[in-house]
Amino acid sequence: MKFGFVPAALLAATVFGAVAPGAQARVISQNVEYRSNGQLFEGFIAYDTRFTGRRPGVLVAHQWKGITDYEKERARMLAQMGYIAFCVDVYGKGVRPTNPRDAGAQAGKYRENRRLLKSRAQAGYAILRDFRLTDRSKIAAIGYCFGGATVLELARSGADVKGVVSFHGTLSTPNPQEARRIKGSVLVLHGAVDPLSPFTEVQKLRDEMTLAKVDHEIVLYGNAVHSFTERAAGNDASDGVAYDEKADRRSWNRLREFLREIF
Repeated sequence: MKFGFVPAALLAATVFGAVAPGAQARVISQNVEYRSNGQLFEGFIAYDTRFTGRRPGVLVAHQWKGITDYEKERARMLAQMGYIAFCVDVYGKGVRPTNPRDAGAQAGKYRENRRLLKSRAQAGYAILRDFRLTDRSKIAAIGYCFGGATVLELARSGADVKGVVSFHGTLSTPNPQEARRIKGSVLVLHGAVDPLSPFTEVQKLRDEMTLAKVDHEIVLYGNAVHSFTERAAGNDASDGVAYDEKADRRSWNRLREFLREIF
C-alpha cells in the first residue's frame, strides 16, 4: 500500500533533533511475539535508525481483521516521523479473520467484554513502553475502526498515555463513567456520515468527555463514511464504507500535529 504524504525527514528532525547529518531513512520492522495471561500474541514494531536515543512511542490498534499490511504500513510511516511504533495484537497470534462474518465475530467478542479488550490493549502498551528505545514518559495510541474502540478503552483504563486518536472508530462504551480515569488528550477523527458509527455515538462521546473534563477534540470530515483512511475499502460509499483521499490526508496531518503537541 502506497501513501503519497509520508512526512519528510526534515519535519521529523525539527521535532526530535536527533537525526545524524546525511543519514538515510532506514526503518527496522519486525514481528514481535509476546505473552499475556498465558496466550501468545504477535505484534509488529517499527523504528527508524536515523534517530538516536529514546523517543516517543505510538501504539497502533488494528481494525476488525487483526493486524494486516495496512497497520504495518502506518507503523512504518510513524517510524519515519521519529516514533517507535508498535502494532498491538488484540486477537492472538494467527487469529486473522479474512471475511466479514469471522471478523465481526472476533470484534464482537471484545465489544461485549470491555475488560478483556482493556487487558489486551494494556499488554501491547507494556511491550511498547518497555522497548529499549521508547521514552516511557511519552506514549500515545491510535486506532482504526475496531482499533478506535481499543485505544479509547485503553485510555478509560487509566493507562499512562499522553493521548489517543480514533480514526473512524467505534466510540460507544457501556461504562462512560470510566472517562474520569483518562489521563491524556483524546482526538476523534470521524466521517460526518459514517452509518456504522453514527453521529449519535459522536454526541454521546462528546458528552462523556465533557462530563469527565477530558481534553478532547472531535473532527468530522464532510461526506466521509466508515473506513475513510483505507484504500482497500474502495470508492463506493453506498454501503457506508469507502476510502476518501481528502479525509485520509487531512486526518493524518491532524495526527501529526496532535503528536507534536502532546509530546
